Amino acid sequence: MFNKEEILRVCTQLSQNTLMQTLEIEYIDAGEDFLTAKMPVNPRVHQPMGLLHGGASVALAESVGSAASIMFIDPEKFEVRGIEISANHLKSKREGTVYATAKIIHKGRSIHLWEIRIVDENDSLISLCKLTNMVLPRRKV
Repeated sequence: MFNKEEILRVCTQLSQNTLMQTLEIEYIDAGEDFLTAKMPVNPRVHQPMGLLHGGASVALAESVGSAASIMFIDPEKFEVRGIEISANHLKSKREGTVYATAKIIHKGRSIHLWEIRIVDENDSLISLCKLTNMVLPRRKV
C-alpha cells in the first residue's frame, strides 16, 4: 500500500551525507507513479556565469529518478543503478528554487525509465531529462 510520508522519510534518510545533502535537495511530494524534490538555486549550484549549472540539474534529476525507483522495489532484496541519463537544458536560472518531478514511463522487472521535468517557481520548464535505471539483486556483503 502506498504511504507518501514513509517514502519521503526513506528518501530523506538515504540522502544523509551524500551529494543530495550537499546540494540541499529535499524530497517534498510523492504519488503512486511520481516523486518530486526541490533544490535551491544559489552560488553552491552556479556555473562561473552565475547561472544554475547543468550538472547540478542533472544531479537533481538523477537523484529524484533513482529515489523514485526505490518505490517499486523491495530494498532488502534489490538495489537501483542509474545507467543512462540525458538532459535538455531549456532555460537558465540565477536564484530561487527548482522542482524536479520524476514520472514513470516504463516499469519493468529490471529496467525503469523515468521522465524528469525540472521547473521553477512559476512552473517554467528549466530542463527535461530522461533516466534509465537498472534494478539489480542486492549483493550479500
